[in-house]
Amino acid sequence: MTAISRPGLLAAGALCLCGTAVAQTPPAPATVNLPNPVLAGVLTFDHPPPTLNTGVFGITVDGLLSGLVLAQSNPVAGDRDAAADASSAQIFIQKSQGLVQFYVQAGAYALPDLGVAYRHRSDAGSTWGNDFDALPEAYLKLAPTADFSIEAGKLPTLIGPENSFSFENYNIERGLLWNQTQSVSRGVQANYTAGPVLINLSWNDGYYSDRFNAVSGALTWTIDPVNTLELDAAASLGRTAANTIATPLAQNNSAIGNLVYTYKSARLMLQPYLQYSHVARDARIGIAQATASYSGAIIADYAFTPGFSLAARAEYIATTGRRSSPAVTNLLYGLGSAAFSVTLTPTYVYRQYFIRADAAVVTITNLTAGDGFGQDGRGNSQMRGVLEAGIVF
Repeated sequence: MTAISRPGLLAAGALCLCGTAVAQTPPAPATVNLPNPVLAGVLTFDHPPPTLNTGVFGITVDGLLSGLVLAQSNPVAGDRDAAADASSAQIFIQKSQGLVQFYVQAGAYALPDLGVAYRHRSDAGSTWGNDFDALPEAYLKLAPTADFSIEAGKLPTLIGPENSFSFENYNIERGLLWNQTQSVSRGVQANYTAGPVLINLSWNDGYYSDRFNAVSGALTWTIDPVNTLELDAAASLGRTAANTIATPLAQNNSAIGNLVYTYKSARLMLQPYLQYSHVARDARIGIAQATASYSGAIIADYAFTPGFSLAARAEYIATTGRRSSPAVTNLLYGLGSAAFSVTLTPTYVYRQYFIRADAAVVTITNLTAGDGFGQDGRGNSQMRGVLEAGIVF
């Protein structure tokens, strides 16, 4: 989800990278707020990063470089007790004014998320190989008026309050509910603002399936400067047998929706939300039984000082289904399983630099043996610690 498309959510819970425009007179350059990428509210910078600006065409270039180290208990088969990786080495090229605009995000990235194996980029089946390649987001935007625009290309999802990349979220790792949502889709999106209401509607390939048979949308109401309410939903209108890391069979053939409330004051952010998804039975593509997930979460952040804050996330997700059915319909840790997680993330920012840490625990109930944590898949809990540091340039 981007600030260009969803300014209501941006104002409620995230801040943008800032750039510096080329000055025409001797005084210091003016600060320009760039709409992309969205940075989580904790990653605010009192010293805007340097920006390359062509002046004539208004094209800006920014970047973010960060790395992480991770340690965990009960790693699943093929995973490790510890890992070190570059969580982001990306540049962001954009033109955000005028009739014709564009956004390009390119480089290396990791997508750490709770409750699943951490995929190191050097491993077989790495992020670049099976997710969204070295150009994860790129689209052209036509904005004939201030209230209406159309985008086409590789678009960030409209679904859920958590974004795909580490720096876009209050916590380093995405949560259990994020695992059910889309991340990037190829397609077309229309955006319309009517006073305090923002409407987004997209025709796309769902979970990056390369089959254009899905629709998604979001309705965001900015009630006042500190309160925002959003309803979003997506559904597959066809059936697709693709089954990869980026395009899981069950989720790609599902319908999903979220109801998200956001409160954002000068120091405090609260974001409770509910999520529901449903997968219909279709034996032709291997879905032998209908199943669903229902879940809720709350994300919070408190800024103690301009440079230090503490974020927290608590979430619960449960699934339906009978264990006798084939596991291909499994949305979590076996049919009928449920899970709970808690994550704490302190963050410190100085000038263009940041450092933060995750401390998280996931607990499974009604586990199907072989689908849980540990080398044998029988563990019902996992603790994980992550330390991330980076610079915006």
